Amino acid sequence: MSESSSPLANRLQTRFGALLSGLVEALDEISIDVPVANWLAVARGLRDDPEFRFELLIDLCGVDYLSWGEAEWDTSDVSAEGFSRGVEGAGPGRFNWADRPAAPPLAQRFAVVVQLLSITHNRRLRMRCFAPDEGLPLVPSLIALWRGVNWYEREAFDLFGIVFDGHPDLRRILSDYGFVGHPFRKDFPLIGNVEVRYDEARQRVVYEPVSIQPRVGVPRTLRNDTRLLASVGTAAPAATGK
Repeated sequence: MSESSSPLANRLQTRFGALLSGLVEALDEISIDVPVANWLAVARGLRDDPEFRFELLIDLCGVDYLSWGEAEWDTSDVSAEGFSRGVEGAGPGRFNWADRPAAPPLAQRFAVVVQLLSITHNRRLRMRCFAPDEGLPLVPSLIALWRGVNWYEREAFDLFGIVFDGHPDLRRILSDYGFVGHPFRKDFPLIGNVEVRYDEARQRVVYEPVSIQPRVGVPRTLRNDTRLLASVGTAAPAATGK
C-alpha cells in the first residue's frame, strides 16, 4: 500500500487499512483495492460513516485484465511508411474462434470497478474488487447499499460474465436472449460467434456460424518525423494520411 499525502487517503488507511489490499493516489485521484471478502463491509462504511458519506454510486463496470501489459503495436522500431506500426494480429479477439489460442490462467483476471461520489464532502473515490475465480467470477452485489447499481451490475454480468451474488434480477440487459458468451471479454472474437439473418423459407430469423473472416484494418500513414527520415535518407515530406 503506497504512502498517502491527502487527508482523505490518510483517513481511508486509518479506517479501512486492514480491510484493503491497496491504495493508490495518482492525478489527484484516489483508488482503493478491496478483497472480495471485505467488499460489502468497506462499501457500507464508505456510505454510512459521517467522515466519508459517499451517498452516490456513479458507475460500476467490469474489467478484463487478460493480456494486460502486452502491446500489439510497434512504437519504437517503425518504418517511414508507417506499415510496421500495425497490430501483430495475435492478440485476444483477433483470430478465428475455432483456432483461438489458449488463454493463460490468471489469478486476477476479472475485476469490478466502482466510482463513488460524496455530495456532503464533495469528493470522489474509485473502488476495485478482483473476482478470485476466473472460471466463475463472483462478487457480492452492492444493490442493498445503492439501489441504482441494479442495471450497472446486469450490464457487467452481460458483457463480462461477472456474477453478482445477491442481485435480485441478474439477467442480460444488452445482448439477445439466446446470445452465447460475453462480448467484452478480451478472448471473445471481434467478429462474434454467430450471425443472424431472416430466412424466407422458414419465415423466421435464423442463427448461423459467422462467415466473416477476422482481419484488422491498418491505415498507411506518412509521417514528417526526422527520426524516421534519417534512416531512409530522404527529405522531409508533408505529413499525409490515407
